[in-house]
Amino acid sequence: MPLDIEQYLHTERLPHMWCAGCGIGIVTGAFLRAMVDLGLKREETVVVGGVGCSSRAAGYVDVGTMHTIHGRALAFATGIKMARPEFTVIVLTGDGDGAAIGGNHLIHACRRNIDLTCILFNNQVYGMTGGQVSPMTGWGDLATTAPYGQVETPFDLCRLAEAAGATFVARGTAANIRPVEEYIKQGIQHPGFAFIEAVVPCPMEYGKRNAPGGVLAMLDDEKARSISKAEAARLTPEELEDKIVTGVLHHKVGRPEFQRSYASIVARAQAEAAEQAETLQSESGGAVS
Repeated sequence: MPLDIEQYLHTERLPHMWCAGCGIGIVTGAFLRAMVDLGLKREETVVVGGVGCSSRAAGYVDVGTMHTIHGRALAFATGIKMARPEFTVIVLTGDGDGAAIGGNHLIHACRRNIDLTCILFNNQVYGMTGGQVSPMTGWGDLATTAPYGQVETPFDLCRLAEAAGATFVARGTAANIRPVEEYIKQGIQHPGFAFIEAVVPCPMEYGKRNAPGGVLAMLDDEKARSISKAEAARLTPEELEDKIVTGVLHHKVGRPEFQRSYASIVARAQAEAAEQAETLQSESGGAVS
């Protein structure tokens, strides 16, 4: 497998830029293994990133890639998929890039159910730009923009994605990476919008300000707080507050996919235009060219 993933990897760009102990590399490795297992064609695969630590993963993947502007990765990916529907298009984003400035694009990509796969790395902080609060920073957690603790309730991104219309939604952690690899494979194969949230440790900008601190402690904490969807169903809202609910949380088949629906509308419009032109030509005695 290590040699197999190199077909999708810019090895000349290594070592990577992530901090020691960062979970983004763990999930990127899972993504690369998923690509190998699925046998994705390099010339028919596009990986799109925005701005942030997680979005930099796109720069290490040796397929068609785009490093776009902050929060707009899903907008660019939508354009790629509409132009080349046969391509496999994957978005790598973070909780700042994808849920804050890019949150509206996330909602509408879910609503459209366009055939994209979005892998969102949730490290609960703006890592690259200095440790500011993100939409996933926990209530009371410390950040450079919240030195006394932040007082906004974080999103449950998976519930948000499901409510907005995504037809495949899953969550996993860097501490238990093999299931994440499987969720990514299922998401890529799913004919609609797939959203995978990967909870990852940021031992630098988040860990140095908040318990449990170091990367091993953060990974142990992820394991301790992770529960299945079935286990979550038996808990009260109060008991669920500090838990990470993992697994395939929503999977709906049969809902129309946006690009296919749009293509059918275009075909109908073209057929109607051709019929009108033929009728006009017939009525004018063939004089219309």
